Amino acid sequence: MAVTTLNPGEEAQLQQTIEMFEVIVQSQPTDTQSLEILKEAYSKLGREDDLISTSKRIAQAYLQQGQLSSAILEYETVLQRRPDDKDVRLALNQIEAKASSAAAPPTPDQQALMPGSDTLIMRRKARADIPLVVDDGRKMLYKIYVDTKLITAGDFDLCWRNVDLSMPPTDVIEPFVQTLHEKGVFLLEKSLRLLSDKARTAYLPLERYDIDMDLARGFPAEVCRRWCVLPFDRMSKAILVATANPFNQQAAKELSEATTHRLLWYIASPTDLVSNLRKAFR
Repeated sequence: MAVTTLNPGEEAQLQQTIEMFEVIVQSQPTDTQSLEILKEAYSKLGREDDLISTSKRIAQAYLQQGQLSSAILEYETVLQRRPDDKDVRLALNQIEAKASSAAAPPTPDQQALMPGSDTLIMRRKARADIPLVVDDGRKMLYKIYVDTKLITAGDFDLCWRNVDLSMPPTDVIEPFVQTLHEKGVFLLEKSLRLLSDKARTAYLPLERYDIDMDLARGFPAEVCRRWCVLPFDRMSKAILVATANPFNQQAAKELSEATTHRLLWYIASPTDLVSNLRKAFR
């Protein structure tokens, strides 16, 4: 396997990435986007055994999500490197048997629920074609907090801040979950766990990450400040983005328009988001 020539700084960054994302996938073993980042990092460092192991973990994650075709493709990439891998050949035989016994192909609605990157991109394009109401996540957050009686409607309205789209913000706008915490309505740690679970998005401790400030500055300051979103690293053809509101589709749309790369989202502490955004956009 060809190994990319890396300088010490790049090697250190990749090692940090591996440590960070190994912790994430330990708690969320079916998080395929984090596993893909690990796979890419192992590939760049020439760690063949770890790369193969991670590919198998990705395939297993796809299997658990019912995405048989994606699992097959991942296993086949392993066979390209190791044609005699008995575990992979056994797994492929089992998938083939399972697929043969399936009663019917997935319906269009079931396919739409699959979290592959192509589906996510198509969803963003579909939303861009219907510019009716700005979907900043308010409706979903209301369901999560108010409809389940975690907080009152009055407390929600007290803490929710409507964003003025006509004026560029001069500073980072504080996320909703931070306001909930500061006003003593709902603890921040509980909010971050809740959102991670509901959005099925991994939490990433930004304070332990070496943020790529130049990458962040390549995105519009207005967008990053208004929605408190931070592009913090690049891995292959993907941009890693941190947010405290994983349901903000408008933020996703506006960031997508600023890059040709795929966006991979992670939840982060509002405090870390705000401080790093202020460093990036002084």
